[in-house]
Formats: sequence, C-alpha cells, structure tokens
Amino acid sequence: MPVRIGIAGIAGRMGRLLAEEAAAAGAVVAGGTRRQPGAGEAPAPILPDMAALCAASDVVIDFTHASAAAAHARTAAAAGKPFVLGTSGLSAADEAAVAEAAARVPIVYAANFAPGVNLFLAIAERMAAALPAEHYDAEIVEMHHRQKVDAPSGTAVALGRAVARGRGTTLEAAGVESGRDGHTGARKTGAIGFAALRGGQVVGEHTLLFAAGSEQIALTHRSFDRRVYATGAVRAALWLQGRPAGLYGMTHVLGMG
Repeated sequence: MPVRIGIAGIAGRMGRLLAEEAAAAGAVVAGGTRRQPGAGEAPAPILPDMAALCAASDVVIDFTHASAAAAHARTAAAAGKPFVLGTSGLSAADEAAVAEAAARVPIVYAANFAPGVNLFLAIAERMAAALPAEHYDAEIVEMHHRQKVDAPSGTAVALGRAVARGRGTTLEAAGVESGRDGHTGARKTGAIGFAALRGGQVVGEHTLLFAAGSEQIALTHRSFDRRVYATGAVRAALWLQGRPAGLYGMTHVLGMG
C-alpha cells in the first residue's frame, strides 16, 4: 500500500516540489496545510491544521517556518506520526522541543537534505580533525536568494558544528566570528568565522575555508535547483516507515550514520 505523505505548507514553492517528488516516488500526497488561507494553488486537498494533516497521513514533511517547527513536532508526536523537518533557523529551545518529540516518534531533522551537502559535512569534520585550529583558521561563506530570512543559513551552522566536532569541541565553546565591522581586533584562534551573502535568486552556495600561513583549502557546494532538497526529504519520509522513535539526520537516511 502506498505511503501517504502529508506536506505542511503545500502551496508554497517547496511544498509544490515536495508534492511532485512524493508522487514521482510512488507515494500518495494525502494533503497539506497552508500558512496563509487562500494563498497559492495547492496540488492536494488543503486540511485545516497540522492535527488533521497528521490524521490523514502516514508521515508529514515540514519546510514551513522556524516559528512553527516546535508546535508541528509536538503535534506529530501526539498523533504518533513520523515527521521530516527541513526548516532552518530553529532556536535552541525549538531544537530541544523537536528532540523531545523524537522520544515518541521517529523524526528526521536536517539542515540540508541534498546528498552532496551531507557528504560535505562529513568531509568537513574529518578535515577539521586533521587541520589543527592553532594553525588553520576556519571560515564559512554562504550565499542565498534575497528572500531568505535567517542568517547564517542552517547549512552554514551545520558546517560550523561539523568543524567544531572534528576539533573535539562545540561551536559555542569554539566561538563564532561573524558580522565583522570596524575595528574588531585580531581574529581569535580557534574561532569559526561566518559570512552571509544575500542577493538575486541563488538557491544555495556554501564554501568552507581552512586558511593557514602557508596554504589555503576551500571546499564548495552549490545547489542549482531546490528540487534536490525535495527529493531528499521524500527519501527521508519513506525511510522513516517502520523506524523506532528517535532523532535521525540525513546521514542515517544515506546509510552514513
């Protein structure tokens, strides 16, 4: 029997792509919700709220907004339905609420659902372990379309966390340098730098730099089509079927974790 996939924010740009990719994967698009009533055409029935969407679905995918993530995760947990969360910009409290919900249902929460980005994160961690912070400064530069509301991007933050893990610490403990302006003083050893660029309709571009006195290494990932995120999220939704409760990442879906 085909898996019934519900899509929060189905009338949006990502929501429509998710519906197309779900159908292409042989799933049934059970329905969706709209952030704003009457906004945009929807490729499936519009349900009144997240609770109704969960009731009609075997798994729900959410790429809506950080402000809704915690409530949506709680609703999915209350309904006993697996949940795929691709929203960026979550606060520490939001992430804690998602982790709490994952104690009751299986949840895939990822900063980015593109397979290449997840390989990028794994490579970043290994490189950071091999390149000591005392000699190699880590800088992350990202660029997105002008409509993006959070900065740095969720993927950039995930890269920073991967670098910190590779160095046996956390992003918070390592320290963050971003928004440099004016007389900021010398760069702090071990800190991880971020720069966020916004303009045009760039889907997503991330570069991780390791800069030493004698060499510089740059790794870059570019996304050219948002469909890669939708394809990955649908893959995650199908992978969740029959999984025990827990908080999973895209690395688990790809067989890397």
